[in-house]
Amino acid sequence: MSLFESNPLSKAPLAFRMRPRTLDEVIGQQHIVGPKSALRRAIERDELHSFVLYGPPGTGKTSVAQIIASVTNSHFEQLPAVTSGVGDIRKVAADAVQRFKYYQQRTLLFVDEIHRFNKSQQDVLLPFVEDGTLTLVGATTENPLYELNNALLSRLKLYVLEALSYEDIATIINHALLDKERGLGSLNISIAPAALEQIISTCKGDARMALNIIETAVNSFVEQDILLIDENIIARVIGRPMVKYDKSGDYHYDTISAYIKSIRGSDPHAALFWLAAMLEGGEDPRFIARRLIIHAAEDIGLADPFALTMAMSAAQALDYVGMPEARIPLAEATIYLCLAPKSNSSKIAIDKALTTVRDMSRITVPAHIGDNSHSQASRLLKKGQGYKYPPDFGGYVEQYYLPDELSGLILYNPSGNGYEANLADFMKKLPNLKNRNITFEK
Repeated sequence: MSLFESNPLSKAPLAFRMRPRTLDEVIGQQHIVGPKSALRRAIERDELHSFVLYGPPGTGKTSVAQIIASVTNSHFEQLPAVTSGVGDIRKVAADAVQRFKYYQQRTLLFVDEIHRFNKSQQDVLLPFVEDGTLTLVGATTENPLYELNNALLSRLKLYVLEALSYEDIATIINHALLDKERGLGSLNISIAPAALEQIISTCKGDARMALNIIETAVNSFVEQDILLIDENIIARVIGRPMVKYDKSGDYHYDTISAYIKSIRGSDPHAALFWLAAMLEGGEDPRFIARRLIIHAAEDIGLADPFALTMAMSAAQALDYVGMPEARIPLAEATIYLCLAPKSNSSKIAIDKALTTVRDMSRITVPAHIGDNSHSQASRLLKKGQGYKYPPDFGGYVEQYYLPDELSGLILYNPSGNGYEANLADFMKKLPNLKNRNITFEK
């Protein structure tokens, strides 16, 4: 059975029955299918180009494809990426060539979950898209910039669908409750405002999930075709609300990025919000702890050396006490790192040092700071000769520690933030450093 061949409406799930049949019935996504949008005009003129619909689940990707299938004059084929192979793609393309040759009819190919196509499948598909044998319509919940190869991606238009708004989900639910043909309008079903808010909060912009919750509530609790859906019923249907979170997908990377950038930007409120989103969504807390350690060294560094200790302590606490208690030291470290002064001078310094090492044709250790632990090293190899032992001079003595060809090299420029300002002041007093024209950043 084709993806778009309806089951009898009485047996089909509510979310399936309530799929929009025209572009005017699509709720939300007006930037994609609104009256003046480029895609809508292309659909209405039946002049489609190859494109990918990218967005969260339940936002209308398959619905748009279904509408295209119902209005296009082109032959419409669909392949589920999960079960289709290279042979299936070649067969669809071969049929498309014959169809155009004898009937001058183009072929639209809809690939659901196109991110599941591997490299070989994408390579096979590419020439058919490139020469126009197939007009590709893909749908994906994963970022196509990472999931599709560049050659195929460059030949596709990308349309980004957004999670549906509070008002969008409320409209969809109310339509389903009132629609007598496809929805629940033949029953006397009503919903309390608090229960509606509970559903919308739970589904996080996913219309399919919202309709599934409504349908489960009705199937489980309706009596004599009458039901008031209240908070108690919704709580019994959904249990504990869970944040939709794909630990290996695009949302995973976006959320950790938002978390770290909030810490870097010294906003503890935002950082705690993203921390909670990850914990509630089931993110591995060790991954979060590792990111805190990296951030403490990379973006705070010597402006507050204790930040790294705080991050390490949170990681150790996580291993020692586990979750959910470890949420507290993770939050403590998050807040501390947010409000710590920031400096990436250590990262810049080591990266400069690595570049210097890689660019050198040879590296020679000056003899006076070489290893003279062997009894003959000093006499035969001059190792250690001329070395001045700093404690013998009160803790500091002027001498050089770099290879001769790197005399005057500057790698570390301290910022003027936090504790690092003290380091900058100390460096200004050291004769062999102050002569190198070090720039002390403000």
